[in-house]
Amino acid sequence: MATRFDPFHEMDRMLGQLVAADRASAAMPLDLYRAGDHYVLHMDLPGVDPGTIDVNVEDRTLTIRAQRSAAPEGDLQWLARERPVGTYARQLTVGRGLALDAIAATYTDGVLTLTIPVAEDAKPRRIEVQHGDATTRLEAAKA
Repeated sequence: MATRFDPFHEMDRMLGQLVAADRASAAMPLDLYRAGDHYVLHMDLPGVDPGTIDVNVEDRTLTIRAQRSAAPEGDLQWLARERPVGTYARQLTVGRGLALDAIAATYTDGVLTLTIPVAEDAKPRRIEVQHGDATTRLEAAKA
């Protein structure tokens, strides 16, 4: 039995992946900037239980996970339900030259802040150029 290629199924699968990625970025919007010798990442995580926030670095991939719990079920009649619930994750590939073992994380007022220092060996430094005395002369050896 031959496997049939269904282009609509394949397009639906790809669209599902894009929507999932868009859902994660929409649920976990972030700002990232460099300030001097460190990078700062602010990620909005309103309504997240701080105990569910997990920040992990493996190789050069920074993964942030958090969970927003649903309202208690029971005798409820929902009139509107737009706030997303569940576990969310974002992965960022970080460049070389960062001190990944020195990342600091805080969670205040629904915002997760990561401070990622630049590694010492990646910081720019000035190299002084030595120059010889302009009056130095070379003399021919006497034969």
